[in-house]
Amino acid sequence: MQSSTTFLQSEIMSWAVMTLLLGIPLLLLALYLIDRNQTRHALRRNYPLLARFRYLFEHLGEFFRQYFFAMDREEMPFNRAERSWVYRAAKKVDSTIAFGSTRDLKPAGTVLFANCAFPKLAEEGRETGTVIIGPHSRKPYQVTSVFHISAMSYGAISAPAVLALSRGAKSAGVWMNTGEGGLSAEHLEGGADLVFQIGTAKYGVRDASGALCPERLGEVAAHDQVKMFEIKLSQGAKPGKGGVLPGSKVNAEIARVRAIPLGEDSFSPNRHPEVSTAEDLLDLIDTVRKVSGKPVGIKAVIGDHRWLGELCVAIQERGVASAPDFITVDGAEGGTGAAPASLIDYMGLPLRESLPLVVDILQKFSLRKRIRVVASGKLINPAQIAWALCVGADFATTARGFMFSLGCIQAMQCNKNTCPTGITTHDKRLQRGLVVANKRKRVANYARSVRAEVAVIAHACGVQEPRQLQRQHCRIVQADGSSLALDTLYPEVETS
Repeated sequence: MQSSTTFLQSEIMSWAVMTLLLGIPLLLLALYLIDRNQTRHALRRNYPLLARFRYLFEHLGEFFRQYFFAMDREEMPFNRAERSWVYRAAKKVDSTIAFGSTRDLKPAGTVLFANCAFPKLAEEGRETGTVIIGPHSRKPYQVTSVFHISAMSYGAISAPAVLALSRGAKSAGVWMNTGEGGLSAEHLEGGADLVFQIGTAKYGVRDASGALCPERLGEVAAHDQVKMFEIKLSQGAKPGKGGVLPGSKVNAEIARVRAIPLGEDSFSPNRHPEVSTAEDLLDLIDTVRKVSGKPVGIKAVIGDHRWLGELCVAIQERGVASAPDFITVDGAEGGTGAAPASLIDYMGLPLRESLPLVVDILQKFSLRKRIRVVASGKLINPAQIAWALCVGADFATTARGFMFSLGCIQAMQCNKNTCPTGITTHDKRLQRGLVVANKRKRVANYARSVRAEVAVIAHACGVQEPRQLQRQHCRIVQADGSSLALDTLYPEVETS
């Protein structure tokens, strides 16, 4: 019996080997004929089979560059040194470095901090002060942390990622912006304070025609976890561009959360259809604030900034209570799941230019204390957060920093359903790699580490806590190699 079984196994192996030996040449021949006769790719038509390796190597190139060829500070959009700091902070391991900095301090635009001769001792430091947002709303929001989670939509990131972020945010005492994709069960289950973003498609708070639905808005506002509302005018990676959610991605849960038809394409306008002037914007803010009873702000990428002056004039005419409770300034370097390259690469002002511009405009119209400023756009490490505070921001937020804390490897697959770490995919097999119980701790560790090191920078500059950082504490390297303090580059603005 054993002999016959062995014989059968041997026969099967022989047939398998013969099939493989015959099949491979046939497959190669078929591919050769396909390449030779297809008309779409010139290289494959002229170099059948061989040209296929070119596309394979092109695809693999970004991975090989990341691990083998790129220097620590060469990659874009985030280099290895930046990502490694986040990974270490999230894992709560030693984030110190040895020997000396690999950061080049000579290029124009380099940020430097001005340490004082007598820095604050650790025991002289104090916790960051509490800031009240929305004093004219029925339910103002009190915030202590200077660092929070920026907008990432349910649907753009996976359900496990949303849950891990929410639980981590709750643990670290930071808010989480829902993004424009609506309010999911995972947002609420995690327990974090939430900023509900209202995008141009009004996902989650829309009626059948896509207009703002007061009843749905009231239902969202009824959740105590929802602390504020953010009306998104534009975002860093694609200012002036709405999105398209293909019907193939609109499953039952996405349809429920976003309040859109199941299985149908959903289009986001490139602006709120009812908002075409500063007065219209204040009307929308007033509507959301009255229905929700909670603070309402706006998010915008700054390009042509004249509209901000018009908005401030309109606020002064109506009264300061009509003002947005905060403005989130998103830099052109902001990220997204998918956007046209022409917008990602060329549209909008970077945060280093737009943030001081917005702060100074608000100061000019005596609105700086009324309207809180949130900085957003490629801010993932403590130095970048400290720079934003020096410029005049009240808070800084990041999305991609927290994605790195979840384990993102910058595989650049966000616009596909193939994210290898389970963060931006709805493939259950890939989501399995994102273990919420572990990743929520890393989210919290990262937030705490950023805050701790921002405090270290503040103490070195001679102030007790990060909110006391001012423009004189930060310097920018100029083209001639010298540096100038921010208060010299952006002198105090006279109020009108």
